[in-house]
This record gives sequence, C-alpha cells and structure tokens, in this order.
Amino acid sequence: MFELDYLVIGHVTRDLVDGAFVVGGTVSYAARTARALGCRAGIITSASPDLDLGGVLDGVAIARFPAAATTTFENIYTSDGRRQMLHSVAETLMPAMVPPHWRATIAHLGPVAQECDPALANVFGDAFVGLTPQGWMRRWDQAGHVNPCRWERAGELLARADAVVLSEEDVAGDKALVAQYAAQTRLLVVTQAVAGCTVYVAGQARHFPASAVREVDPTGVGDIFAAAFFVWLQRGGDPWTAARFANCVAARSVTQAGLSGTPGPQEVSRCERALGG
Repeated sequence: MFELDYLVIGHVTRDLVDGAFVVGGTVSYAARTARALGCRAGIITSASPDLDLGGVLDGVAIARFPAAATTTFENIYTSDGRRQMLHSVAETLMPAMVPPHWRATIAHLGPVAQECDPALANVFGDAFVGLTPQGWMRRWDQAGHVNPCRWERAGELLARADAVVLSEEDVAGDKALVAQYAAQTRLLVVTQAVAGCTVYVAGQARHFPASAVREVDPTGVGDIFAAAFFVWLQRGGDPWTAARFANCVAARSVTQAGLSGTPGPQEVSRCERALGG
C-alpha cells in the first residue's frame, strides 16, 4: 500500500505567459504547497507526452495518463480582472485512474476545465475530501473564451466535501449563490483576492483580511490557499486558525511569478510562528 498525506486530482496545464509556456494548474500549485507543509504528496493527471514536469514536481508521486494535448490556458490580467482563453484540454479523469494501491489522508479534487468526474469524490473512503470547484464552474466557446457557468451536480459534491474553497470570481460575486452553497456543505471558504477570505461554517461567517503585499502575479494563489487550508484544517480541526494560516501562506505567493510563488519551508515556519505554532 502506498500512503499519501495529500493527493490532488486535476490537469497539469501549460499556461501562456508573455509569449512563453510555463507549467501550471491546481495540481502543481497545491502539490508543491503540500510538500512544503511536510506532506507526502501525489497527483493524478493527464497531459501530452511532451510536457516536461522535471524539476516542477520533484518529490511528488505522479500518476499520469497520456493525452493528445495538454490543457493550455492563456491568462490575460486587466484592470477589470482576469480574462482566460482555453486552447486545448487533456483527458477526463475517472475513478478507474486512481492507482488501486494508493491511499490518501486528504483527497483534493482540483479541476480546471471540467476534467474531474464527480464520482472521484466517493472513491477515497473516510479520507478528508477538499474541493476547489473552479473548473466545474467555467465553460468555453468554440474560440476558447472562458466564462462562468452553473456548477452541475453541485449539491451532491457539496454534501460529500469536508471543505470547499472557491473565489468571488468563480461565482461572479453572487452572494445568494454563496449562501446556497454554504448551506449545502460542512465548510465553505470564499477567497476575495486582496480583501482576504470569508469562512462559512455551522451557520457562522467570519472574514479574515489578507496582508498588504506588492502583487506580481496572482496565478495559483487560490490553489496555494486551498492546500494550506485543507492541511491545517485536517491536522487541527479549527477553521478560523486554518484561514489565518492559509492567508499568510498565500500572501507571499503573489509577490513571485508562477510556481516560484509556492511556499518553501521557511515561509511555512514563519506563518506557523505568526500563529504561535
């Protein structure tokens, strides 16, 4: 049996940035963050054979399934927010792709382009299941323009999850939808960029402000936040402290470009000390 502390499922991506491609995707940001937190991390993904993950996911167990193309995004940041283009999508990830000898303490479903079969939420027994549903909440037209959409099968996934992290952008600022989701799941976190995050649990809602930092690149910050939050919550059970810790870890990430913004052990230790840990 192969025991993992943190398993994240979703597509690694090729992100077009300033005319060059870099590796991205929730699995990349979350797995690297989990490693910095001392977890034995693994991913299940699909990508074309030519995508080189060398140096990007060192120390991470990888179950990789071939695809004709790697999921490829172009992120365009403007004063009005982020615009996305989706140029290609790899293979759908199914329960049968989970290696039978793998076990996980935390299973994180992190779709970016509708690629995770919702049935994956039910294959990990009593594991902690965390969701970052952004990839179920976006659609794209034939030209690749990405827009928000209704989250299909949200009710059953929200009921199964131990914690869900999504952004204001994912719900297009719809407060009624946030309230609906919060009522359907054990714990919901809505990240709010420079404003921090709001945690909804057991009928309570508490806001946690983010530290003021100089932003260089916000790509992946929600995935870094989610991984830090899920790990801290699973280890300690206190959502309020988990939110403060995840805010601290995520704040530093936007001061660096791309995957270089994922935390190292020093950043983790600094945030733990800030909490008195």
